[in-house]
Amino acid sequence: MRVLHTMIRVGDLQRSIDFYTKIMGMKLLRTSENPEYQYSLAFVGYDDESTASVIELTYNWGTKEYDHGNAFGHIAIGVDDVAETCQRIKMAGGKVTREAGPVKGGKTIIAFVEDPDGYKIELIQNSQADKALGN
Repeated sequence: MRVLHTMIRVGDLQRSIDFYTKIMGMKLLRTSENPEYQYSLAFVGYDDESTASVIELTYNWGTKEYDHGNAFGHIAIGVDDVAETCQRIKMAGGKVTREAGPVKGGKTIIAFVEDPDGYKIELIQNSQADKALGN
């Protein structure tokens, strides 16, 4: 078994595609439309769906925003250099909500970014993420 994708609902599909591809550096893998049930999907990720988990962006036609509730936390992405990635994201117009630095009570370097719909994305230094995974 493996995780295939995580689905998040978005208020503007093209805005979200642009964020995940142009700011976060993912690839648009595929899209689909369902006129009968009035929704559109876009799948984005860093690698092909056959080998990596991806994000499914779901746009329900006519819905511009969602209540995130208090259960969802964040999406985590491993990067080679958290501070450099934050700078690149800011230069591309992205919103860094927590600058690079050690996690509270630990040494792992993290940062947080927010997507256009307010979803949090945690950036984790790859070298430290690999150690946590036993690599």
